[in-house]
Amino acid sequence: MDRLEQLKQFIGKEFDQSPSPFMKWLNPVILSVEEGHLEFQYRVRSEWLNPVGNLHGGVTAAIIDDIIGATMFSLNESSFITTINNVIDYFSTAKENDHIVAETRIIKRGKQFVNAQCEIWDAQKTRLIARGTSNLFKINN
Repeated sequence: MDRLEQLKQFIGKEFDQSPSPFMKWLNPVILSVEEGHLEFQYRVRSEWLNPVGNLHGGVTAAIIDDIIGATMFSLNESSFITTINNVIDYFSTAKENDHIVAETRIIKRGKQFVNAQCEIWDAQKTRLIARGTSNLFKINN
């Protein structure tokens, strides 16, 4: 079974079989899976908050980096694809126990480089919390 099909098996469930220990800690529920496009839902936990009780920007950045990594996994490339950079814009906040949705898409898929985007929304997708873009590099194994 290819990696895309592995991800599809978890639609509607917690992704507890991720090869990434960090993703297991984030504990997302997979909402949808297509090649190069994922939607994961997260519940904001107390350890994700900054001192004023909002979703910490570093956790937001980590979610973006992690789900973009999973998006690379969905491409079924024979190469390992590693992050070169992340650029994140923050627009709004989330509070403890809020559900947030991270959605990815591939902007450009070249021979050596991939540019991907992730948007994090409130659960109803009416309020954009953050948007990140990432450049990634394919490393031949």
